[in-house]
Amino acid sequence: MKYGVLGDIHSNLSALQAVLRELAHQGIDRVLSVGDVVGYGAAPKETLELLRDSGVEVVKGNHDAAVAGELSTVLFNHFARQAVQWTQTVLDESERRWLSELPFLLELEDCAVGHGTYHAPERFDYVTTTTDADPSLDRMQAPVCFVGHTHVPVTLMRLADDPNRTAYTREAVIDLRDSSRALVNVGSVGQPRDEDPRAAYAIYDTVAESVRIERVEYDIDREAARIRAAGLPSALAERLYIGV
Repeated sequence: MKYGVLGDIHSNLSALQAVLRELAHQGIDRVLSVGDVVGYGAAPKETLELLRDSGVEVVKGNHDAAVAGELSTVLFNHFARQAVQWTQTVLDESERRWLSELPFLLELEDCAVGHGTYHAPERFDYVTTTTDADPSLDRMQAPVCFVGHTHVPVTLMRLADDPNRTAYTREAVIDLRDSSRALVNVGSVGQPRDEDPRAAYAIYDTVAESVRIERVEYDIDREAARIRAAGLPSALAERLYIGV
């Protein structure tokens, strides 16, 4: 089985289209999304339509919950808050309901999918250290759980030969045979923050027992122009060019 795993899309239609085109050539059996499919970008309706038409299985991110009216934006930064408010005016009731009905966690035969963590996905916590990853790694049953939220690809794992130690790697290819459990942050499709502006996604091969973080270029000019035309903050367009 081959899974394609999409990092945070954030209404970036061109990036999503580029990733789905790549996945179509990779022999993918199933496509998963770690959530935050809306927010920041200016193509929320088109993004939701493409995800649904493509049969992508999606979990709920904090921006999705905010747009659905389930999460306060008091802790969001100014730009994120503006984007949420704008997105709420663009999406209709059925689209907001679709976001509201997204699950916080997917438990599949070969893996799990959450937005920020496995152990408490509804809290939208960030995993930035090995200590942050420990509660999820302690509770996981599947060999791997995919998350996003920080927009930075990284893998935190319990090593097979030292199961009491939590290690991490920024390597793009992860051999799951080296771990007993792994929490894999797949980065971001639509708004990378690791200084690489290319769209990020992952391919999980259950036969090879490996995960590969992939990158693909997309039409940043088009998405930046879309953001500006929508009247959203220009900083949301400018950051796409530098991956921050």
